[in-house]
Amino acid sequence: MKLSFVIPAYNEEGHIQKCLDSVCAQAQKYLDRVEIIVVNNASTDRTGEIARSYPNVKVVDEPHKGLVWARRAGYLASSGELIANVDSDTILTPGWLDTVFAEFSQNPNLVGLSGPFKYYDLPKKTGHFVNAFYSIGYVVYFINRFILRKGSMLQGGNFIITRAGLEKIGGYDTAIEFWGEDADIARRLHAIGDVKFTRKLPMFASGRRLAAEGMFTMAVKYGRNYLGTIYFKKLKDRPVIDHRAKDITKLAGKPDVKKREIIIASVAISFAIIILLVGGFVTYVAGKQILISDFSITEAKAATTKWRNHIKSNIATLSQKAKAEFQATLKELKEKQED
Repeated sequence: MKLSFVIPAYNEEGHIQKCLDSVCAQAQKYLDRVEIIVVNNASTDRTGEIARSYPNVKVVDEPHKGLVWARRAGYLASSGELIANVDSDTILTPGWLDTVFAEFSQNPNLVGLSGPFKYYDLPKKTGHFVNAFYSIGYVVYFINRFILRKGSMLQGGNFIITRAGLEKIGGYDTAIEFWGEDADIARRLHAIGDVKFTRKLPMFASGRRLAAEGMFTMAVKYGRNYLGTIYFKKLKDRPVIDHRAKDITKLAGKPDVKKREIIIASVAISFAIIILLVGGFVTYVAGKQILISDFSITEAKAATTKWRNHIKSNIATLSQKAKAEFQATLKELKEKQED
């Protein structure tokens, strides 16, 4: 089984070297089983030059700027049965490649694999909030994959998919600019095989976007686009803001960001608690009925379907309420800024 790293890079001269160093170090163990492709996506700095300085790295120039276009260009230039989509500001954690090969070897039905980010350039206290976000995300992932069977979860910049699976679902959707591209792939791959998200596959990444836009703001954006893609196949896409900066400390601490974070945090936390309570209660009751009661297989399937529809209805209702609250919050914030 051969794996192809596809690393999109737009003006990443400050990060690409650390990324490639980590990838090349782990690739040494597998020699002919790994290829490394950097997609120089319309860069105007030394990104392409730095990538070409690595003898075992293939550089593909993609003039059409855009994350999904870059992923597609790398995929078309690759030859591996597995496609590892890694961002240029990430660093592989120890044993990352070992875990990938082990997971796909153990499960022939696996078509997608992913894990969380660990932000190496943010304060340690931020890690607690990030872990909480992933815990909530994991609950949602479990409900969507195993109960509602509506989709799965992939972390953009840290996911591996099979070539056969990608071809079967029709490839990447280049109509997507940035937000929701991972959720779209997860939803479509879920229909043809197993798509697994595991904490055993973490990836170090830069937290510059979280620092610049605010952690709760980013959580809402990711959550909104994830749920919109999974349930409605529709994105709430927003323009992508470029946060490439040499000093990440200059991105954080802006007064307007702090005010927005406080307002959004109250709404997001309330919504997350409701999701956890509803999801936990329904999962407990459904499991108790199936495991403890003397159900036949037919009755068990009927009970599972009943609870699945119940959860779907509750999530739809909560999504509408959360959307209304979020829009009202943004309107209030905008009015304050205008005053």
